[in-house]
Amino acid sequence: MKGLRVLIVDDEPLMRLSMLDALEGVGCEVMAAATGTEGVTVLGTRQFDVVITDLRLPGADGLTILKVCKERSPTTEVILITAHASVDTAVGAIKLGAYDYITKPFQMDELLLIVERVGKIIGLRRENLELKEVLEDRFSFGGIHGCHQRMRALLERLKLVAATESPVSIVGERGTGKELVAHTIHLNSPRRDQPLIKVGCGDLPDKLLEAELFGHEKGAFPGALRQRRGRFELAHKGTLLLDDIDTLSSHLQSKLWQLVQERKCVRLGGREPLEIDVRILCASTQDLKASVAQGRFLPQLGDYLTAVPLVVPPLRERRDDVLVIAEHLLETIATTLHKSLKGFSQSSRDLLMRYSFPDNVQELKRMVDRAAASGRNGELLQPWDLCGFQTCPFLGGAPQPTCGFCTEGLVEKSQKVESATLATLAVAREAFERDYILAALQQVDGSRTNAAALLGLSRKALWDKCKRYGISSAKGEAEEGEE
Repeated sequence: MKGLRVLIVDDEPLMRLSMLDALEGVGCEVMAAATGTEGVTVLGTRQFDVVITDLRLPGADGLTILKVCKERSPTTEVILITAHASVDTAVGAIKLGAYDYITKPFQMDELLLIVERVGKIIGLRRENLELKEVLEDRFSFGGIHGCHQRMRALLERLKLVAATESPVSIVGERGTGKELVAHTIHLNSPRRDQPLIKVGCGDLPDKLLEAELFGHEKGAFPGALRQRRGRFELAHKGTLLLDDIDTLSSHLQSKLWQLVQERKCVRLGGREPLEIDVRILCASTQDLKASVAQGRFLPQLGDYLTAVPLVVPPLRERRDDVLVIAEHLLETIATTLHKSLKGFSQSSRDLLMRYSFPDNVQELKRMVDRAAASGRNGELLQPWDLCGFQTCPFLGGAPQPTCGFCTEGLVEKSQKVESATLATLAVAREAFERDYILAALQQVDGSRTNAAALLGLSRKALWDKCKRYGISSAKGEAEEGEE
């Protein structure tokens, strides 16, 4: 109990003083108030771990103290002191968030025992919060989550890189989160209060991209009806992200290198050089050093931009992170949708861990978005929520050609039988269905009743399918015999 911050609100001077002495005697930091109104005032000036209040008070009563306390500090625990005649009111107060109540007259040891229990709960809560902060500090940074060894190394490097002014090259496949890495660097840098401007170098033809980057004067080219500031100007004192930098033409590479050296640029059609103070981040699917070696990128510019290289690994190479990211995404999306979702079922978790995610985190986010939208409040998300098809193998239907889970499963199956002749669609569907039913039965220890519930089928429908595919189990036959 040592160090526990306690507020006593009681209008009986002797009782108030006795509680204060007893609590200070066990190491608590104690303040006292003689009326409910005074107690409300004190709650507005300080935060307490525990509030001990009489139910009947002059001014604001104990229930008002409870309400104010929970509004201002939900983690503060409230203990009510009541007479026998008001026990029903005290019990109702517990439903409103009070921790416990004690009836008059009571021994001081009784009160200290309750406070000790509260202190243990508060201590555990603090330990959990500290542990969560340590884990978040270790496994996440700026919204990027990962517990895989390569991601932990990337997060540690990000923390160091963000505080510098160095240009950074971010390399990774589509959908791995390169733009999020760039945002994280900017938001944790000395330029965080200035703009972060993004340019997709592969999105525009060369001439339009040049105008986009450097700006133009009115009449600089046909269609230039007014002066326009370029992205470098807009990013002045801030950060510029050049996405798909490896697609930049040799002409624009030369202009960019000139800007880097001189820290000045001239708008198209203009003459006056403009001062440019920009931190450059670039993203690409290929290492710029490889582009330099192949003669497709200016060596000096390539060396400058790759001063600090960061590689974001694809999701299939860090499967440890799949569920970490999925659960974080689900928590965020569910909050936005005002839904209470219990998480992913074991079959959904198994499915996510087996899938290769060709589109990386971007694809995982789409799946979780879809599952959260279709999932029911208070329930676990199932494979068909992730899949997004009303009729799919998880519901006893046919494989869907646009479903990654289905197509990947079929490819794996075909790779195992390289020399086999291609079966008809009906045969392939039956084989898939039989394998899936066997997997479901294995998951529920052979219980056809539980497997039917898992697969979303009636027991009769599953019985018929098992008979058709020659699937039997001792538990299934026992269940059948009971009917």
